[in-house]
Amino acid sequence: MKSVVVHADGKVLVEERPVPTVQHPDDVLVRIAYSGLCGSDIPRIFAQGAHFYPITLGHEFSAEVVEYGENVRDLTAGDAVVCVPLQPCFACEECQRHAFSQCKHYQFIGSRSDGGNTEYLVVPRSNLFKLPAGSSLLQGAFLEPITVGLHALKLAGGCAGKEVIVIGAGTIGQLAIQCARALGAKAVTAIDINPQRLALAQQTGASFVYNSSEMSAEDIATQLAPRRFDQLILETAGTPQTVALALDIAGPHAQVALVGTLHKDLQLSAKTFGFILRKELKILGSWMNYSAPWPGSEWQQAIDLCEQLQLEPLIATMGNAQHFADSVNALAGKPMAGKILLNMTER
Repeated sequence: MKSVVVHADGKVLVEERPVPTVQHPDDVLVRIAYSGLCGSDIPRIFAQGAHFYPITLGHEFSAEVVEYGENVRDLTAGDAVVCVPLQPCFACEECQRHAFSQCKHYQFIGSRSDGGNTEYLVVPRSNLFKLPAGSSLLQGAFLEPITVGLHALKLAGGCAGKEVIVIGAGTIGQLAIQCARALGAKAVTAIDINPQRLALAQQTGASFVYNSSEMSAEDIATQLAPRRFDQLILETAGTPQTVALALDIAGPHAQVALVGTLHKDLQLSAKTFGFILRKELKILGSWMNYSAPWPGSEWQQAIDLCEQLQLEPLIATMGNAQHFADSVNALAGKPMAGKILLNMTER
């Protein structure tokens, strides 16, 4: 079978690998349909950030069931499924308290073990979310990134009637914007430095857009002043500047959900830190996308919302294994312009 393999030198190659087989009674062999490149994969490819090499990445994938072990009784061959990549131990105190994302002994498909950028993969039944009959496998490949934003919204107690502000209009941000609109936000504002991303956000659900490379934090705060109450700010860009921006523009008693992962140290000015106190901001961290009962209501909510979301405009390129490998190799040193998708139905 064909696998897209990442090597320690940052090269992404299409290689032939043996088809895996079901070894355990809870295992499921799946045939991959679509698999997306996540922003978290970039350092694994280009900055030697993976746990081992060579590695097959991919934790945002949809697939069809081929075979399964004797303990699997709720799947049949041909069923459409989506990967739930976190593998908590389910035994530690964190897991017993349903803090699955804080499990001390977790594994992760596509990061700590090989993932879905391949033709076939064996996955434990607990790491598969069964899609309803008639669901699109292409939509399924977006389910994991959709749940990232939904998890933050859940931690914030929902977004209905709130002024939702999303800082960072990459894939996670774009999906969060659309979900917030669908879930009853009073208004949705997108902030980014890329005019193309802002134009797309406005096309797919943002009521207001601001370019933070052209406007100061004070200017943006002035524009937000009429909508300064009942704010829920989602920081999805994951840079020190955007975290500071979230705090600078927040209104009184705003909720600030930190979703993006920082790769540089955060240093806040005394003035910006003072805003946390003076405005009595509610800061919450959002890590991954899981809750109880496993894997969490976010996953069912995501598939329920899919028909209301515009997903295809988020795709930068999609193709077979070689096209995917070429597209990823071409990214070296460049920002992602949209979702890069592996289409394993295209041989």
